[in-house]
Amino acid sequence: EVQLVDSGGGLVQAGGSLRLSCAASGFTFDDYAIGWFRQAPGKEREGVSCISSSDGSTYYADSVKGRFTISSDNAKNTVYLQMNSLSPEDTAVYYCGASVSSVLLLGLGVLFTESRWYGFWGQGAQVTVAS
Repeated sequence: EVQLVDSGGGLVQAGGSLRLSCAASGFTFDDYAIGWFRQAPGKEREGVSCISSSDGSTYYADSVKGRFTISSDNAKNTVYLQMNSLSPEDTAVYYCGASVSSVLLLGLGVLFTESRWYGFWGQGAQVTVAS
Protein backbone atom coordinates (compact mmCIF):
# COMPACT_ATOMS: atom_id res chain seq x y z
CA GLU A 1 0.00 0.00 0.00
CA VAL A 2 1.35 3.39 -1.03
CA GLN A 3 1.47 5.90 1.79
CA LEU A 4 2.62 9.52 1.81
CA VAL A 5 3.19 11.40 5.06
CA ASP A 6 3.58 15.18 5.01
CA SER A 7 5.37 16.98 7.81
CA GLY A 8 7.21 20.18 8.61
CA GLY A 9 4.45 22.75 8.53
CA GLY A 10 4.10 25.49 11.10
CA LEU A 11 3.86 29.19 11.83
CA VAL A 12 6.56 31.51 10.53
CA GLN A 13 7.01 35.24 10.16
CA ALA A 14 7.03 36.83 6.73
CA GLY A 15 10.46 36.49 5.17
CA GLY A 16 11.14 33.29 7.06
CA SER A 17 11.70 29.73 5.90
CA LEU A 18 10.23 26.29 6.38
CA ARG A 19 11.06 22.86 5.03
CA LEU A 20 8.33 20.38 4.28
CA SER A 21 8.94 16.64 4.04
CA CYS A 22 7.02 13.97 2.18
CA ALA A 23 7.93 10.47 3.29
CA ALA A 24 6.81 7.76 0.87
CA SER A 25 6.36 4.09 1.58
CA GLY A 26 4.97 1.14 -0.30
CA PHE A 27 6.30 2.36 -3.63
CA THR A 28 7.19 -0.35 -6.11
CA PHE A 29 7.19 1.81 -9.22
CA ASP A 30 10.31 2.58 -11.18
CA ASP A 31 9.15 5.83 -12.68
CA TYR A 32 7.01 8.34 -10.86
CA ALA A 33 6.69 11.98 -9.95
CA ILE A 34 6.20 13.64 -6.58
CA GLY A 35 4.48 16.99 -6.56
CA TRP A 36 3.70 19.59 -3.94
CA PHE A 37 0.35 21.34 -3.96
CA ARG A 38 -1.23 23.88 -1.68
CA GLN A 39 -4.77 24.90 -0.91
CA ALA A 40 -5.74 28.11 0.83
CA PRO A 41 -9.21 28.58 2.34
CA GLY A 42 -11.78 29.19 -0.37
CA LYS A 43 -9.32 28.55 -3.17
CA GLU A 44 -8.61 25.64 -5.48
CA ARG A 45 -5.65 23.33 -4.96
CA GLU A 46 -2.63 24.87 -6.65
CA GLY A 47 0.36 22.99 -8.02
CA VAL A 48 3.60 24.36 -6.61
CA SER A 49 6.46 22.09 -7.61
CA CYS A 50 7.32 18.63 -8.87
CA ILE A 51 10.28 16.31 -9.15
CA SER A 52 10.77 13.36 -11.45
CA SER A 53 12.15 10.09 -10.08
CA SER A 54 13.72 9.10 -13.39
CA ASP A 55 16.11 11.99 -13.90
CA GLY A 56 15.53 14.34 -10.98
CA SER A 57 14.08 17.07 -13.18
CA THR A 58 12.34 19.75 -11.16
CA TYR A 59 9.52 22.11 -12.00
CA TYR A 60 8.08 25.15 -10.27
CA ALA A 61 5.03 27.34 -10.52
CA ASP A 62 5.83 30.95 -11.33
CA SER A 63 4.48 32.03 -7.94
CA VAL A 64 7.28 30.18 -6.09
CA LYS A 65 10.11 30.12 -8.60
CA GLY A 66 13.32 31.38 -7.03
CA ARG A 67 11.97 30.96 -3.48
CA PHE A 68 11.09 27.27 -3.21
CA THR A 69 13.36 24.30 -3.89
CA ILE A 70 12.25 20.71 -4.27
CA SER A 71 14.69 17.87 -3.67
CA SER A 72 14.70 14.18 -2.91
CA ASP A 73 16.64 11.77 -0.75
CA ASN A 74 16.15 8.39 -2.38
CA ALA A 75 17.78 6.52 0.48
CA LYS A 76 15.11 7.87 2.79
CA ASN A 77 12.30 7.79 0.21
CA THR A 78 11.61 11.39 1.11
CA VAL A 79 10.97 14.50 -0.96
CA TYR A 80 11.54 17.93 0.53
CA LEU A 81 10.22 21.38 -0.24
CA GLN A 82 12.46 24.14 1.06
CA MET A 83 10.47 27.35 1.23
CA ASN A 84 12.30 30.64 1.63
CA SER A 85 11.20 34.28 1.63
CA LEU A 86 7.73 33.25 2.71
CA SER A 87 4.89 35.74 2.52
CA PRO A 88 1.34 35.66 3.91
CA GLU A 89 0.17 34.70 0.41
CA ASP A 90 1.94 31.36 0.90
CA THR A 91 -0.37 30.46 3.78
CA ALA A 92 -2.15 27.22 2.91
CA VAL A 93 -2.35 23.53 3.61
CA TYR A 94 0.44 21.88 1.64
CA TYR A 95 0.01 18.39 0.23
CA CYS A 96 2.42 16.10 -1.51
CA GLY A 97 1.10 13.87 -4.24
CA ALA A 98 2.56 10.96 -6.16
CA SER A 99 1.83 10.02 -9.72
CA VAL A 100 2.67 7.08 -11.94
CA SER A 101 0.55 8.36 -14.80
CA SER A 102 2.35 7.92 -18.10
CA VAL A 103 0.53 10.98 -19.42
CA LEU A 104 1.89 13.11 -16.62
CA LEU A 105 5.38 11.65 -16.78
CA LEU A 106 5.63 12.37 -20.51
CA GLY A 107 4.34 15.92 -20.13
CA LEU A 108 5.63 16.75 -16.69
CA GLY A 109 6.77 20.26 -17.48
CA VAL A 110 3.32 21.21 -18.67
CA LEU A 111 1.01 19.04 -16.56
CA PHE A 112 2.67 18.95 -13.12
CA THR A 113 0.30 21.54 -11.65
CA GLU A 114 -2.83 19.50 -12.49
CA SER A 115 -3.89 17.52 -9.44
CA ARG A 116 -6.01 15.08 -11.47
CA TRP A 117 -2.88 13.19 -12.55
CA TYR A 118 -1.84 12.33 -9.00
CA GLY A 119 -3.28 9.16 -7.50
CA PHE A 120 -1.76 9.25 -4.03
CA TRP A 121 -1.83 12.05 -1.49
CA GLY A 122 -0.40 12.92 1.87
CA GLN A 123 -2.59 14.16 4.68
CA GLY A 124 -1.45 17.78 4.37
CA ALA A 125 0.67 20.14 6.44
CA GLN A 126 -0.52 23.58 7.52
CA VAL A 127 1.79 26.47 6.70
CA THR A 128 0.89 29.84 8.18
CA VAL A 129 2.91 32.94 7.41
CA ALA A 130 2.29 35.89 9.68
CA SER A 131 2.76 39.45 8.44
